[in-house]
Amino acid sequence: MAADRRTDRSGRSGHRQQRRATAGSGAEIRQLRRTRLLRQGPQAIGGGSLMIDENALRQEICDVGRLLYGRGYTVGSAGNISARLDDGWLITPTDACLGRMDPADIAKVNLAGEWVSGSKPSKTLALHREVYDRNPEVGGVVHTHSTHLVALTLAGVWREDDILPPLTPYQVMKVGHIPLIPYERPGSPKVAERVAELANSVRGVMLERLGPVVWESSVAKACYALEELEETARLWLMSNPKPAPLAPAALEELRQVFGAKW
Repeated sequence: MAADRRTDRSGRSGHRQQRRATAGSGAEIRQLRRTRLLRQGPQAIGGGSLMIDENALRQEICDVGRLLYGRGYTVGSAGNISARLDDGWLITPTDACLGRMDPADIAKVNLAGEWVSGSKPSKTLALHREVYDRNPEVGGVVHTHSTHLVALTLAGVWREDDILPPLTPYQVMKVGHIPLIPYERPGSPKVAERVAELANSVRGVMLERLGPVVWESSVAKACYALEELEETARLWLMSNPKPAPLAPAALEELRQVFGAKW
């Protein structure tokens, strides 16, 4: 009898170990499935995929807004940021402070430009839409009232089709040509029309007395390009402005080695 009980206990123990091993294997399989889905991207996850992607973009807009506000590139409720979605766009609300935004407040508009959710969209929505409609590679647009760039339009730009000469290699590689758009009131449809003409040929424009509008494949990259542009304007103004542009040979080398669009 004792031997039978020992055999029975041994059998039950073996079954428990097998169940634990099976449960562990199941957990590992579930984790691997989740990992594969995450690696494949939002589209593989199914119904909630767009929401996950949208939430990440909302947070990115807020993070970039705080960075730009903290660096003094925009003040008060000036400036706006947008991002492309599969079913429309996200854009900062009208009269919102870029440094104090909540992800839930970011406005969403559909592909027809109709306000879907969040706070009321920025009055520059038409400008942002023109960029996205004309250039499918654009994923983010940033507009600020950066001090040195606005000051440059007051002091006098290098020339209207290029507000700054090629001063630094990173300006040439990361920013490229930035034309001036003569002054129009904020939200003017004339500005949107002019931007539409340029959306595929440059990475941004300078609105006279208002500030730069820069677009790139993501909100973060648009922010980086804008920062480079503002720093170049600061260098130009600090030199009175009389710096020597990069030599033609140096520009050609940047085109050949880095594919700079200058």
